[in-house]
Amino acid sequence: MKKKSEKSSDLEALRKVFGTIPHLFVTGFEKLTVAQDFELRKAVRGVGGRYQVVKNNLAAIAAEGTASEAAVSKLAGMTSIAYTSTDPVALAKALTAYAKTNPAFSFKAGVVEGRAIEVKSVQELASLPSREELLAKVLFLINAPAQRLVTAIGGVGRNLAVVIDQGVKENKFQQ
Repeated sequence: MKKKSEKSSDLEALRKVFGTIPHLFVTGFEKLTVAQDFELRKAVRGVGGRYQVVKNNLAAIAAEGTASEAAVSKLAGMTSIAYTSTDPVALAKALTAYAKTNPAFSFKAGVVEGRAIEVKSVQELASLPSREELLAKVLFLINAPAQRLVTAIGGVGRNLAVVIDQGVKENKFQQ
């Protein structure tokens, strides 16, 4: 049994997580083996996230006054949180892929960009392209007009060179 000082330090750590982390998924796990838990933690770490098992009462107290309050206020059963400060789509994809192979793992709620979302929204989030893919598409869209402009400008000079070359070959120019 934990001492009161340990519980208060756990509460402060959770309060810091709920107060500063913008992307959080509340999950449930029933009868996960140690090997399955290890694989889950490895998958979450692989996408830059963190995973932590929490006590429901402690989570509810720690989330008071934060954006996560709605997601953790009425928890029941075995609960854990997976969170990241970088890419929520990658974390949602990793957790969804893990949930497909392990039916003992389930979603309860989530918080993305400081806004509470439902379980259905987590599935939709997991189907989105990753942050890197979205950035690549935006850069392509920004780069495409510039590339077309350079091609058009280069085309004028190329066409002029072709016309002059044909005129020289056909002796159209008199000296």
